[in-house]
Amino acid sequence: MALAVQLHTIFPIQTLKHGLVATLRTLSPHISCLAVHNNLLYAAAINEISVFDLSNHSHIDSFNDDPTSGFVKSIAFNNTRIFTAHQDGKIRIWKIKKHHHHHLLISTLPTVKDRFLHFMLPNNYVDVRRHKKKLWIEHWDTVSGLVVNEVKGLMYSVSWDKSFKIWDLKNRSCLESVKAHEDAINSLVVSDNGTVYTGSADGLIRVWERGDKERRHSLVATLDKHKSTVNALALNSEGSVLFSGGCDGSIMVWEKGNNDDGHVGFVEALWGHSGAILCLINVGDLFVSGSSDRTVRVWQRGGKEGGFHCSIALEGHEKPVKSLVAVARGVFEEVFSICSGSLDGEIKVWEISRCSNLKNKSYDSHSIGWRS
Repeated sequence: MALAVQLHTIFPIQTLKHGLVATLRTLSPHISCLAVHNNLLYAAAINEISVFDLSNHSHIDSFNDDPTSGFVKSIAFNNTRIFTAHQDGKIRIWKIKKHHHHHLLISTLPTVKDRFLHFMLPNNYVDVRRHKKKLWIEHWDTVSGLVVNEVKGLMYSVSWDKSFKIWDLKNRSCLESVKAHEDAINSLVVSDNGTVYTGSADGLIRVWERGDKERRHSLVATLDKHKSTVNALALNSEGSVLFSGGCDGSIMVWEKGNNDDGHVGFVEALWGHSGAILCLINVGDLFVSGSSDRTVRVWQRGGKEGGFHCSIALEGHEKPVKSLVAVARGVFEEVFSICSGSLDGEIKVWEISRCSNLKNKSYDSHSIGWRS
């Protein structure tokens, strides 16, 4: 709890206010994931991805009309390239035309070249089911998460096939595959220094690192406080605090030590949602959770114990909240936006403000209804 007390002195309790700015709708219901890039909001509903301009909340494009790809589970970005994770086990790469905002499919992972280089040797195949083998470079079940580390030039993917893989963004080749869990992997976060956290249906969170002289990642810690499926993970910007959400409605807070032994200590368990935690994001000194109870909650540190508490509960969705993104305005900005996507096919755009920022400002009551 020392970290909590320390952060409380840096980030004292502040009253937050919120307003619903807009409600957007996709052509299909069942929003599976949201992502933001260059002030564009990407919303995946079943197989189709809709793109909205957040400056005016207009719909500007839709792509991936191939129903055989299944649900889109995750979206990541690298420069002008967009990576999408699919239920059919593939990762698709798209290019955006800047002036027209049209998205063109340019490749899939693993690439044809990568497959060709591996398919001849028998030791490049792994058993996936009885009497069935696959190349180790390919996922054979739903790809559930993607994370791009631009500093290292790598992309990480996790899958319901219980593995995570690492891809070279420059040549689009698979560098490594790790059998990480005994059940489907639902969530992934990666710190700037390359520490990998995987959350699984087996109820475990595992921490993976690769030493400077090592060729492969190794397991450095297993976090086992959850009593149910781990659905969501989030990491603060420093990579020192991990948040995890489970099917039982619990949110766990973890702290990574300063030493190099990979130790991650349990800090506290948070309760507030009445349903499963489906998504988590970190926003500066706050974090935000979405749940099957149809609400979004904003948490901040404070109080006598110095731990996290729920400051705001955002209501309005008619079905579970499946995905959250924050519109970046800088860690210490007084106002930021949150987009929440639900299985009801709606995306709600919320604006959160610290009270100190409202003293000399007025807002159009027709566009934003402020609540404290």
